[in-house]
Amino acid sequence: MNRHNLRYVHPTSPVHPDPDHGATRTTLAVLAILLFVQTPQRVRADDWPCFRGPSHDGASPVKLPALEWAKNPKVLWRRTLGRAFSSFAVVGNRLYTCGEEDQRQVLLCLHADTGEIIWKRPFEREITDPDPNLFGTRSTPTVDSGRVYIVGGHETLLCCDADTGSELWNLKLDGRPHWGYAGSVLIEGDKAIFQAGGSRGSLCAVNKSNGEPIWKSGTAHTAYATPLPFSFRDARYVCAVMANSAIVVEVGSGRQVLEIPRPSHEGVNVAMPIYHEGHLFLSTGYGHGCAVYRLETKNGGLDAEEVWSNKALKNKFQTPVLYDGNLYSCDEISLKCVEFLTGKTHWRKGGSLSRGYAHGTVTLADGHLIILSAKGELQIARATPDGFTPLVKSKILDGRCWTVPVLINNRMYARSNTEAVCISVAE
Repeated sequence: MNRHNLRYVHPTSPVHPDPDHGATRTTLAVLAILLFVQTPQRVRADDWPCFRGPSHDGASPVKLPALEWAKNPKVLWRRTLGRAFSSFAVVGNRLYTCGEEDQRQVLLCLHADTGEIIWKRPFEREITDPDPNLFGTRSTPTVDSGRVYIVGGHETLLCCDADTGSELWNLKLDGRPHWGYAGSVLIEGDKAIFQAGGSRGSLCAVNKSNGEPIWKSGTAHTAYATPLPFSFRDARYVCAVMANSAIVVEVGSGRQVLEIPRPSHEGVNVAMPIYHEGHLFLSTGYGHGCAVYRLETKNGGLDAEEVWSNKALKNKFQTPVLYDGNLYSCDEISLKCVEFLTGKTHWRKGGSLSRGYAHGTVTLADGHLIILSAKGELQIARATPDGFTPLVKSKILDGRCWTVPVLINNRMYARSNTEAVCISVAE
């Protein structure tokens, strides 16, 4: 693997107000009120503000009670949304996802407790090509500092006020991949980072407040994965999987410091990378397989050494979860447990499209796998390399279920390509 020159980027420390010691109590009180009014609501520990959650790893903080809730699911609400494959962002009592109405892609804000639509904003014509069976927005809303960001399938990056749905700014993109834009927006500090393609470069960063460009990086053809942020040797990076490679760039400057070849079928790289203790995991569907690379700095450069590669996981659009050194994932054929550092397969379930695990999705919660099959069956099992034993099986949705569920605030939010359901995760 080629080495590239690398300049370390140290994350900037946040600046906190330090009032003059001689200020009066009244002045301090007024300052406190102004700060409260002017500071947007921050994401809390019990929020899920973006695709795969605040840690970008698909791991929920929810502690699971006895699994009676899943054996006989208590449905809190169910709502038709229109066609889309977006997952959910949940901040406070607001839930954000996408749907379709009057042949338009629609950004939706729902009350997380009731499913009531608070506001909706059509923002782009419906995406029906290249396959009329795959309607709808592919990306997931991202919420940060009182704003919500969404990438439409055709060409639009939209930023709205999270409370009202009022448009704040939008960008037109000109590098659409074959199946339409699918990656979600990543927020890093003051930057909104996303796969753009075309004139904006492979990966692009803009000011999250106004959409003004900050940097663009790379010339590789864009693909479908959401960028992953990670820290390595005191520097901050973003890894993005492109049509036939994975690139790593500095968050601060956008300078590309590494490119790892990842051949694909017609540019279909969809699964997010996984970073763990100096290693990157990458996986590609349509029979291509997966690999783990060890990152090192050497002679002022960043080097990626292949640790292993095989076809144990062939992730077409599902991203695995990592727990206690093992990867768990439904890929294009089956459900598997694969050791992260060795590539050894501990177990697999399924083996054909008819067995129900192909194209399913997995969320991690309290040491358990929360699995939603492509046909809408919920399964829960302990995450262990010793074997797979479903503790719960329950049908919760009809239709095509390719969207990863979200567990937050003792609720599970799941959807098909047309309908969403909220289930209580409580005794």
